[in-house]
Amino acid sequence: MKKVVVTRHPALVEYLLHIGMIDSSAEVVTHASPDVVRGKHVVGILPLDLAALTASITTVPLDLPVELRGVELTLEQVKAHAGTPKTYVVKEVA
Repeated sequence: MKKVVVTRHPALVEYLLHIGMIDSSAEVVTHASPDVVRGKHVVGILPLDLAALTASITTVPLDLPVELRGVELTLEQVKAHAGTPKTYVVKEVA
């Protein structure tokens, strides 16, 4: 199944390619919608209502120092601060 990356950060896309989590065929979008994520494996951060529509959602936690928050990161900065990717399956129950 094709992966969709939801991010506005080019360095994160570079990082995902670097670690082999995605390949060049992955769709990259800056804004998610139900039609874009429904039934797909998504990498990024989504609100729970959209995450519940995905087949799975993978996040890459970034442990950033205060001075790097809110700035555009380089690939080297992402490499230095990225944690282990974590994949979740989110289901609506009511």
